[in-house]
Amino acid sequence: MTKHWSAPLLVNVLLGLPGTLPIWLLWYFVVNWPLADLGLTVREPTENDGMLSWLLIAAPIAGLYTLLWWLANKPLRRRSALAPRAYWSLSVLALFVPTTVLAITT
Repeated sequence: MTKHWSAPLLVNVLLGLPGTLPIWLLWYFVVNWPLADLGLTVREPTENDGMLSWLLIAAPIAGLYTLLWWLANKPLRRRSALAPRAYWSLSVLALFVPTTVLAITT
């Protein structure tokens, strides 16, 4: 049984490295459509392709990545001694570490 928080932390930080692409795609979508429609951001003026390209490109990438993340964490969660809420909180926060570092350093 994994008693420490280091195994889920390491696995999710490593999963966060390729996760920068689906996270960026979802962020770009949210900034250009829902938030722009609410008046919270300004839509990219050259972004006029509509929703079909997002359904064909971003949705499968985000869906496959979410499935990969779930399949990697499900057996690890069963072997962990962490409480479920603590485990999933740590996993989600660790997943965003590489994207956050990339956003800060660029």
